[in-house]
Amino acid sequence: MMGKRGRPRNMETQKAILTAAYDLLLSEGFGNVTVEKIAEEAKVSKATIYKWWPNKAAVVMDGYLGAASERLPVPNTGSIYEDILIHATNVALFLNSREGMVIKELIGEGQFDPGLAEAYRTRYFQPRRVEARGLLEQGIQRGELKADVDPAVCIDLIYGPIFYRMLVTGETIDRSYMEQLVNTAFEGIRAK
Repeated sequence: MMGKRGRPRNMETQKAILTAAYDLLLSEGFGNVTVEKIAEEAKVSKATIYKWWPNKAAVVMDGYLGAASERLPVPNTGSIYEDILIHATNVALFLNSREGMVIKELIGEGQFDPGLAEAYRTRYFQPRRVEARGLLEQGIQRGELKADVDPAVCIDLIYGPIFYRMLVTGETIDRSYMEQLVNTAFEGIRAK
């Protein structure tokens, strides 16, 4: 039986590539990041990057997500209201940070780059939706939320306004707004 072809990923090299991609994204913006620049910064060849990632969007998103995931832990307080308030507030505050503002840029670039749009949808937004869905399903199981509530609609109801303010109106997204938003949403979904 033959072994796997090629060398296994060298974790140090992979980390150097992801760190370079993330640093370049923050300093230069997605449009100015190239695989060549990532390779130069990480001190690897372009072929090494392409061996592990199909395109610039994938490596940039993986670099970004590695850093972002550490800042967005999933709460477990035992209260669905508190968990969603913490989770949604953390997402909102992250999106207002320098790192979070990158999402706005990526969404804009994704309108013209289908590969990037697919990367941020599958690598960033879908995992956040899965986290929120898990929290909401726990709330349904514990009887804190109405049994017939649709978690996907609840996610849109709670998290959608964050992106509306971020991308459309530019209005403030702070803790006070998040409390008001979650309180209003819970008026309709909380079990009586």
